Amino acid sequence: MTQGHSIPPGWAEQEDGGQESDFKPLTREEAQQWRVRQPVLSLWRLVLVQWLVGLAAGVVGGLLWQSSSVAWSVLYGAAAVAIPSALMAYGLTSSASSRLWAAHANAAFAGFLLWEGVKILLAVAMLAAAPWVVSPLNWFGLLVGLVLVLKVYWFGYFIQASRSNANG
Repeated sequence: MTQGHSIPPGWAEQEDGGQESDFKPLTREEAQQWRVRQPVLSLWRLVLVQWLVGLAAGVVGGLLWQSSSVAWSVLYGAAAVAIPSALMAYGLTSSASSRLWAAHANAAFAGFLLWEGVKILLAVAMLAAAPWVVSPLNWFGLLVGLVLVLKVYWFGYFIQASRSNANG
């Protein structure tokens, strides 16, 4: 015991970095091979899938309930996620500011936070405007469209994870 604190056995004798490490840096060729094996999930592909899921949900909702208000509500709920996502994808990948920020990690992170804030504010504004934009509004349909399109993020994550595991 040291000054009232217990130190696990074997730790008191070791200096920082005193342990032998199994870390081995990759060679240039190994790093290039690793990059090739890692799949890249495009933000634009994710946005496209969100739009397709939203359109399919709107059509299915309209056909199941035989109601155009349900179809428009589902589509608007999907758009309340997909439009802000598309704007964020543009801001992070295609805007002039994204090219400027890419060189500096802190600036890139600040840009991500900026576009995430824009995305959230736009989504909230679209949801708040829903009763005036879609008339008559079916709240259940709006919620279904919103949730289904939000789940596309998880679907993309699981696809990415399964590809990474398959590639080693």
